[in-house]
Amino acid sequence: MNIRTKVKLSFSIIIAMLLFLGFISAIITYQIKENSNFRESIAAILLMQEGMNDIIRESTQSTEIAKLEQLHTKFVAFEKNFEVMRETLSSHKNSLLASVVMLNIREDKTIQNYLNELYTNEHRIEVMYDEIFKLAREKLDYITIFNALYPEENRARLEIQEHILKTNRIDQIKALSDLRYYSKETLYQHGNEATLQKWLVPINLLIDLTHKENDVITENLRQYREIVSIIADKAIKIEQTKAIENKTILEASKVLESNKNVSVSLEETLSKLSSGFIDQMRFIQLFVGIVTILFIIFLAIKVSRNVSLTMDEVEAKIEEGLQEVNALNHEIEDTQKEVLFTMGAIGESRSRETGNHVRRVAEYSKMLALHYGLDEEEAEMLKLASPMHDIGKIAIPDAVLNKPGRFDEEERKIMDTHAMKGYEMLQHSQRPLLKMAAIVAKEHHERYDGKGYPDKKSGEDIHIYGRITALADVFDALGSARVYKPAWEDEKIFALFKEERGKQFDPKLIDIFFEHLDEFLEIREKMKD
Repeated sequence: MNIRTKVKLSFSIIIAMLLFLGFISAIITYQIKENSNFRESIAAILLMQEGMNDIIRESTQSTEIAKLEQLHTKFVAFEKNFEVMRETLSSHKNSLLASVVMLNIREDKTIQNYLNELYTNEHRIEVMYDEIFKLAREKLDYITIFNALYPEENRARLEIQEHILKTNRIDQIKALSDLRYYSKETLYQHGNEATLQKWLVPINLLIDLTHKENDVITENLRQYREIVSIIADKAIKIEQTKAIENKTILEASKVLESNKNVSVSLEETLSKLSSGFIDQMRFIQLFVGIVTILFIIFLAIKVSRNVSLTMDEVEAKIEEGLQEVNALNHEIEDTQKEVLFTMGAIGESRSRETGNHVRRVAEYSKMLALHYGLDEEEAEMLKLASPMHDIGKIAIPDAVLNKPGRFDEEERKIMDTHAMKGYEMLQHSQRPLLKMAAIVAKEHHERYDGKGYPDKKSGEDIHIYGRITALADVFDALGSARVYKPAWEDEKIFALFKEERGKQFDPKLIDIFFEHLDEFLEIREKMKD
């Protein structure tokens, strides 16, 4: 077996080992994720049960039927969510491969027992809530009757009190005092059958004491006794309901506490089950990793003994190859630049512009881009793309392009199409440079105030490449002499730029132009026609 075959075989073995390491890592990651999801599910169940417990407590404190119904709706929603969560935990199944190589913690009997305890406790909470909801509604009914009867009881008691006090009879006044005392005891303190009977004693006594003297007050006392029987019954039932509610709340709290204990036990069992499995996988991972490293070292030694070229020869060949590649890259870059400038010059030459016009525009554009804040690489790309700004003029007929004097309306429409035609020539390229050139070609005649063409964009909706090239192109065009016009004086150009700041041109770029005017003039002088 030659060295090349040995190397190929060795690399195949290394790749297989690395794939196996990746597989082990995936198993560990899956197990950790599964543990996390399981913990989150248990936490969600406990949170829902805490919410149910809160609703039970709030239901006992509710003073309105509407509020009680709102709480009932929330509780039903919790019940549905709990069932969905339970179904999710129960129906989760690993794939066949996962079942073979991974630990399914949900199928462990201890885990299942703890889950069943959680489910049982949830059912107990639901039963408790049903009882609380029924009691709360009854209590609100009792309170409604109580509140309706209390003013009547108070009125009747005051009328009786007024008559008794007028009699000045000690026995009746003493009975009245007991009546008043036990009314408060029954209605607001103890609310039980014993205090009710104590309340009825002075009422019955007063009936006996007054029936021979005043039939009217006696009849009032009998009516008062009937009111007392009803309102006291409701007060007693309210207190009995509260007692049952408090007992149920206590039981629900115990269930919740039990769930928290189950959660702790679940966490301990989960950690114990999964940590052992993960430790085994990590040991296998470490063992295979060490074997792989040792094999790579062995392979490196074997290869070093059989390779004919020395390191110096290899380095020399690499260096020689790099030099050739660099030289070729420089030649390609120079050729690309020359092609771009030549294409730009072709577009300009058809409208009697000079080749240096596109080179100056390129330099102005790069300078503006750098001072505007673009990085060096992007500014250099704009320098290479800006010469293509008038490439669309290639598609304009000579009769229109080179017409002396003003265009008529139809000719102006034809001339204005050169921006879109240039864009259409370049837009399909996948090269970033030509994509940038397409933007420049399309947007360098847009105006900051929205009166330009082809899309009448305004402000910063115009791409920064278009705004920069527009300023660079106009500055060079106005300051250059042509066969059909003389060059403008600098002061006239500067006055125009100040006038068109925020109208034709980006005001920030105009400010940059005047801040670095010397640099612009230096470029113009260095590259003059």
